[in-house]
Amino acid sequence: MFTLLRKSQKILGMNARNLHYVRPLNLKNARAISDDKILSKNVLKKAGVAVPELIAKIGTREELENFDWSQLPDSFVVKPNRGFGGAGIIVLFGRKKGMKDAWVKADGSVVTAHDIYTHVHNIIEGMFSLSGVSDIAFFEERLTLLKLFRPYAYRGIPDVRIIVYNKVPVMAMLRLPTKKSGGKANLQLGGIGVGIDMATGTTTTAVQGKRKIIERTPDTHMPLSGIKIPYWDDILTMAVKAQEASKLGFLGADVVIDRDRGPVFLELNARPGLSIQVANMAGLKERLDRVAGLKIKSVARGVRVGKDLFGGEIEEVLEQTSGKRVIGSVEEVTFIGKDNKRVTVKAKIDTGAYSTSIDRKLARELGFGSTLDAFDKINLSAFSIEKKGDGAVAERVFMKEYGSAIEGLVDVSVVWSSSGVTIRPIVKLYFIMDGVRVPARVNIVDRSHLQYPAIIGKRNLGKFLVDVSK
Repeated sequence: MFTLLRKSQKILGMNARNLHYVRPLNLKNARAISDDKILSKNVLKKAGVAVPELIAKIGTREELENFDWSQLPDSFVVKPNRGFGGAGIIVLFGRKKGMKDAWVKADGSVVTAHDIYTHVHNIIEGMFSLSGVSDIAFFEERLTLLKLFRPYAYRGIPDVRIIVYNKVPVMAMLRLPTKKSGGKANLQLGGIGVGIDMATGTTTTAVQGKRKIIERTPDTHMPLSGIKIPYWDDILTMAVKAQEASKLGFLGADVVIDRDRGPVFLELNARPGLSIQVANMAGLKERLDRVAGLKIKSVARGVRVGKDLFGGEIEEVLEQTSGKRVIGSVEEVTFIGKDNKRVTVKAKIDTGAYSTSIDRKLARELGFGSTLDAFDKINLSAFSIEKKGDGAVAERVFMKEYGSAIEGLVDVSVVWSSSGVTIRPIVKLYFIMDGVRVPARVNIVDRSHLQYPAIIGKRNLGKFLVDVSK
């Protein structure tokens, strides 16, 4: 799959990223903001972007020695101010029962105040900083997992990574923590990256690590495509605002959806990784080229451009690689009946139904009125079936006795419902959906009380992929 992507898309490589985007667009002052987490927190907060609350910070050995550990809350996060790649971050979920200065990590292990003291000491000494020089340790609020993500995230909290260029969000992915990644939403450690359709905020293709395409979470086996990201427009708006505030021309924006606060901006990244391309089955270079030079006058305009330009591109790749058309849960369908009579209606796409069904009125418009009239004259009470196993027998008996006398009838279907057993006539026709012509045997049934005059069942969906978010 990755080879196919390379052949068909303009993949942005690490060297090209640095040469054409990071170096010329992310100037020294802007990089200084992104590399300093406390400074970036202040800059973003001033710009009206929600960030995790700062609890405390320790920058010297003297401050460390005099720090009052009792001021720390039951749950919090410890971070190096100039760390990178998630190194040096400790997330503490709650205070250890019966212990005043001890907390519990996601894996259940206990961290004491002495352990934190040692870790903070290492941060100050520069063990986790970008350049290895002395650093500042800080404590911030721990964001709370949204209920939606509980089945997908292993002992951690997911985030959404958005690439922003020229005030336009051009690509995004959902990053999920796994057992392999130790509960961190980091692809380099074994986390999952799931591409997101820019227009709808719905997940698409998923990748674990750098190149392994997967369909379900390895820990809970949940399907990864079709997850609707809440607050999607707010997240895109937040990402563009962060670019304006930081002055980074090429930005990786990381946003977390907190259970109580909604979207919260987690981190600016001046050197975002490029696995996002594989997760989206699309090259980043082509998208960057499309927005280069555009005059984007407002945040709202940038968000609209990103959604308009890059929404639905996943469908094109899926169609190319699978040979199938991507359709939604409701589609415009043109039915072709007798004497080439054509009627176009909105139809429900129902993968839970085996057969395609059309309303009686629609059937008459398609030229099957005489078929229905002849069928309605038959006394169907003689074929009332009490046992489901007798349905096939009843269908054969009916067609043998009456089939040849009813013009246009090709079969009948015995259907059980809460109101009893019914026998439905079946006719043969064609329909056109998303440009594809499909031959079909369809049931005729009274759907006048339902929203759509037709449903397309899975028997006739072999040439399509169904995206229920559409």
